[in-house]
Amino acid sequence: MPHDQRACASASKELLRLTECGRRGLHRDDAGFAWSGSRALSLAFLIFSAFLPWPKSALAQAPADLSAADACLAANQNLSVGARLPRSAARLKAGGPFRIVAIGSSSTTGLWALDPAATYPEVMRRELMRLRPKSQVEVINSGRIGDTIPGNLARFDRDVLSYNPDLVVWQLGTNDLAWAGGLDGLRLQIANGVDIIKASGADLVLMDLQYSPLVLSSSQHSTMQAIIADAAWQARVGLFSRFELMRRSLEAGVSPGALVSWDRLHNSAGGYDCIGRALARAIHAAAR
Repeated sequence: MPHDQRACASASKELLRLTECGRRGLHRDDAGFAWSGSRALSLAFLIFSAFLPWPKSALAQAPADLSAADACLAANQNLSVGARLPRSAARLKAGGPFRIVAIGSSSTTGLWALDPAATYPEVMRRELMRLRPKSQVEVINSGRIGDTIPGNLARFDRDVLSYNPDLVVWQLGTNDLAWAGGLDGLRLQIANGVDIIKASGADLVLMDLQYSPLVLSSSQHSTMQAIIADAAWQARVGLFSRFELMRRSLEAGVSPGALVSWDRLHNSAGGYDCIGRALARAIHAAAR
């Protein structure tokens, strides 16, 4: 075992030291996220996060006759992206091809989903087809496990713009918050990314953080939320608040474990289902 990995493994009970070891070992290449330098961090993170508590507000009871995803949707009927999507509206009204690229990290790839059909981008596609049956909706999943905002930006040309999308959904911020070393410079990087997408002519919807124990345990989660929301407002692009969707759902009585997986960070199948359908409905409304 390389020296750095032995050092991290020996610190498995000291999360801060382990996190720093993992940060030093993180690197990415064209094959995707390279785990070799961060296995100790990943294991400790999964063990640690599984014991993080939920807020007391998440302990109500949802109606027993609804699935978790349906109860989540019922609590978020008026959730919108807060902006018009003109190119999406034109494509959907024409009834022809409509292409969406979803870029982000493991929440976009659908980590822990057993079936690609259960990822939020694929759920979104099916729901849009139901709402706009005359359209030919295509969704390209450009998620990458472990990716950050700088990593997203580095992939824009190849993994987003090369597809000439009508709409881009950019899920961002969680990995930068959790272990990328702070929020310095991210406001400008997000603004630059928004400008790149807008210059391509595509509509854009930003997707913010999860409302989950690991995110809530960070003292900077409110700052990251504000940065993302401000970027959307300044550029007049869409914002789909996954954070608000999940918070509302839990306060309406949806069980915490019904929307979030065992690692206290990634969504469960019910969580991906609700997010995908709610996002499709918000896009449908914004593209009228």
